[in-house]
Amino acid sequence: SWKPFGCESLAMAFPSALCIFSLLALVQAQSESQQPKIQLRLAGNKRKHYEGRLEVFYNNEWGTICDDDFSILAAQVACRELGFLGAVSWSPSAKFGQGEGRIWLDNVHCTGREKSLAECPSNGFGVSDCRHSEDVGVICNQKRIPGHRFINTMNNNVETLEERVEEIRIRPISSHLKRIPVTEGYVEIKERGKWRQICDEEWTPLNNRVVCGMYGFPGEKNYNNKVYKSLSMRKKKNYWGFSVNCTGNEAHLSSCRLGKPLELKRNGTCGRGLPVVVSCVPGRAFAPSSSTGFRKAYRPEQPLVRLRGGSNIGEGRVEVLKNGVWGTVCDDNWNLRAATIVCRELGFGSAKEALTGAKLGQGMGPVHMNEVECSGFEKSLTDCYFNNDALGCSHEEDAAVRCNIPAMGFQKRIRLSGGRNPYEGRVEVLTEKNGSLVWGTVCSENWGMVEAMVVCRQLGLGFASYAFQETWYWAGDASADNVVMSGVRCSGTEMSLPQCLHHGKHISCPKGGGRFAAGVSCSDSAPDLVLNAQLVEHTTYLEDRPMYALQCALEENCLSSTAKKNDHSSYRRLLRFSSQIHNVGRSDFRPKLGYHAWTWHECHRHYHSMEVFTHYDLLSLNGTKVAEGHKASFCLEDTQCDEGIQKRYVCANFGEQGITVGCWDTYRHDIDCQWIDITDVKPGDYIFQVVINPNYDVAESDYSNNIMKCKCRYDGYRIWMYHCHTGELQKKNCFSGFQIYNVFMT
Repeated sequence: SWKPFGCESLAMAFPSALCIFSLLALVQAQSESQQPKIQLRLAGNKRKHYEGRLEVFYNNEWGTICDDDFSILAAQVACRELGFLGAVSWSPSAKFGQGEGRIWLDNVHCTGREKSLAECPSNGFGVSDCRHSEDVGVICNQKRIPGHRFINTMNNNVETLEERVEEIRIRPISSHLKRIPVTEGYVEIKERGKWRQICDEEWTPLNNRVVCGMYGFPGEKNYNNKVYKSLSMRKKKNYWGFSVNCTGNEAHLSSCRLGKPLELKRNGTCGRGLPVVVSCVPGRAFAPSSSTGFRKAYRPEQPLVRLRGGSNIGEGRVEVLKNGVWGTVCDDNWNLRAATIVCRELGFGSAKEALTGAKLGQGMGPVHMNEVECSGFEKSLTDCYFNNDALGCSHEEDAAVRCNIPAMGFQKRIRLSGGRNPYEGRVEVLTEKNGSLVWGTVCSENWGMVEAMVVCRQLGLGFASYAFQETWYWAGDASADNVVMSGVRCSGTEMSLPQCLHHGKHISCPKGGGRFAAGVSCSDSAPDLVLNAQLVEHTTYLEDRPMYALQCALEENCLSSTAKKNDHSSYRRLLRFSSQIHNVGRSDFRPKLGYHAWTWHECHRHYHSMEVFTHYDLLSLNGTKVAEGHKASFCLEDTQCDEGIQKRYVCANFGEQGITVGCWDTYRHDIDCQWIDITDVKPGDYIFQVVINPNYDVAESDYSNNIMKCKCRYDGYRIWMYHCHTGELQKKNCFSGFQIYNVFMT
């Protein structure tokens, strides 16, 4: 019979030789026993819980690692040791701030296969010629190693140890199972594939704050302890073996420091304690319901802070209101603490990410805050310390956030079917019919870009790029052909399609479903057009122009209706101005229609790529329209661009039209239709308004900044234009900074 050729066989064959396998095993065992015991953590000015300055606990003292000879292979070893799947990148020169104490490791050389950083060759512990300005940092893959378990290798129970766990959940009791979102229940930790409760003997309100924050809730509250105490008496408990010590500022419970191990009794209890229970307070937009979520969209009162340009709920560029003007925040010192203050202030949980470098688009106007420093417990970002002086900050440094939001189950009730990729398809929604849940289509009547935006947001797919009223080319699920939702009209602020106005159970869809079902195409980025308000204010003037010079403008409906009755010798009074339209988004602005669908206008001898690109209106103080202008986009092109950006779109020779990110298109005051005809307007105080992309023909990341308003006064001969700015018009009690313009005769 066959036997393994092991050490005994080798010894018999070669009696004078030692068994090399035994020798290697002995050397390996000795090396492992002699290997220094270390613990790693991520510290410093980190913006995410999976990144930071890499620190080592050795010889009862925390220290840092020098960046000399450090590599992505060493970062891979460190991140896996911390419980992450691997490393994304590493950063030299104390990117996450300078550490303190010893520099434990220098000239670290790893192959990437080591189980611990202690196995990698180096100068030796404490042998370094570096300074803390060379502290290394790592950015790990945010996904954790399934089943990863922290092993306490320290001789003493130091409070700064971090326990790495697979997963954390809030498990509701049976009477709360149907509540959406889940705001209350047992806090449980998954360890080695099993869910375990946490003993509440060492649990603090700061721990509650962290748990609620990571699940998308801005606060926590008391709960009925009697109910849980009664349930605990009847059910078997399976406790986790550690306590947790949070400061309240952590982004995730796994980032909290590990407390002392608990001495669990034989019966599974934790002394006089009970399983930890949390009860969280949702933001007003996430009020719980007993079934499917919302009945109506929540429209909050205007806060001092807002998010703009984000593709999903709870993310965006941070903007603050100061003296009636919205402005941005510079990303100098921007971190998770400040980002979390923003998130909680707006009714979300703690921040997942503190984004820098205008990653969610550049804003316009002033930079109101710089070098923001928060303790983590302020009620508003405006309560944090900050530097008013934003010299040196540009909109390329605009700060942004991504917040934790509650699990509302929105994505489970809608899907895209039949598309070429997961980002497009026929819209199908899950509704209740005759006591059961069925999938069906949405009527495409009046279906537009705003409705498509809500669908893409609900699915977590970003922005809408197109809204389709015919989907015959997408073979959706045949069992879902019936129309189950009609009359959908959205405002654009909704988080799910059922929040929009619709017919409810009384379906009315004359075209029917099938080929006329609604469809969408989504994208993770979108353009964002903003008008330069100051240029409008500074270039406004009046001109009296004879009708014989306005025939082309008359053909293109750029004059008031009364102009059709005038003879060629009469004059029209025109309020002229220049407009400069910037694309501050994250993708190029392109016309909805291709070349083949552009309209040729013989009089002006050019193509219109968008028949309605802007609306120019003069309104009374109560909002009634008294005069209007109309501007087709006969030439969308890059007039100028920011430094380092190349022009892509030129109208000459029937070229491609559009506006590149970081560029702007300028319509000078002296071209046709760049005016409002105010011939019939009486003297008085008015509001001058410009709206870009008024019909939402092209998707944008933010439609709220497409409107620009000015206050103006007209005395019959001159016009004063003042307080021009984008967005909603803020109240201002002073009549200052205005410009006076006389009539210019041609």
